[in-house]
Amino acid sequence: MIVFNTDLDNTIIYSYKHDIGTDKINVELYQGREISFISKETFALLQKVKEQMLIVPTTTRTIEQYNRIDLGIGEFKYALTCNGGILLVDGKSDESWYKTSLDLVKESNDIVAVASDYLDKCPARYFELRYIENLFLFTKCSEPEKVVKDLIQVLNSELVDVFNNGDKVYVVPRKLSKGRAIRRFQEYIKADYVIAAGDSEFDISMVTEADKGIVPHDFIKEYEVEAKDGIWEAPKDKLFSEEVLKRCLEIKAELS
Repeated sequence: MIVFNTDLDNTIIYSYKHDIGTDKINVELYQGREISFISKETFALLQKVKEQMLIVPTTTRTIEQYNRIDLGIGEFKYALTCNGGILLVDGKSDESWYKTSLDLVKESNDIVAVASDYLDKCPARYFELRYIENLFLFTKCSEPEKVVKDLIQVLNSELVDVFNNGDKVYVVPRKLSKGRAIRRFQEYIKADYVIAAGDSEFDISMVTEADKGIVPHDFIKEYEVEAKDGIWEAPKDKLFSEEVLKRCLEIKAELS
């Protein structure tokens, strides 16, 4: 069995802020607004990939945020949400998986509490502070890079990672990485081979852990990732989602 663990935002789907041309399909509504899209070519390729391997969306989105997405190719049997902390099976949370996730992050709880206190008082924060499913912290800040740098100094801990994605700031236990999640899922499903695709810092552990990782052009340099044979960078000036899915089909053909 081949499993394809894929990030969603900016890997398969794109927000209305990202220009992917006019040949596109809406895949996410929020408060009546069309906010995320896929290209029609991505839609066609997704159907082909789904026929040849098990697609497992692997996202930092919450369950609620994930459930807003409809790619138009039918429901996925499995999905990893909350950075892999929650496994959805036929749309329902696997309680055993979630309990294990809570156990994994337990050693980080005190550090997360310190981060929560810091962010609660942080003058740069302009959004509510969320403790997502008791797994990781999320908020939004002005000067997010500075907030991340200051937080790292305050926490001085090897137990958590501090990220920003645009103005979004996250404090995530290191044992709640996507890399660990896909290892757990590989054991759960007894997968023979794992392909993983992602575009951001959250995805580094996932694409390096997989048998084959698929990343955007210059990803290795930007994130100072150790280059290895298993990581493939997409061509420059191509829509990443389409290149991801084409590469999946190529890998499947190579394995056949």
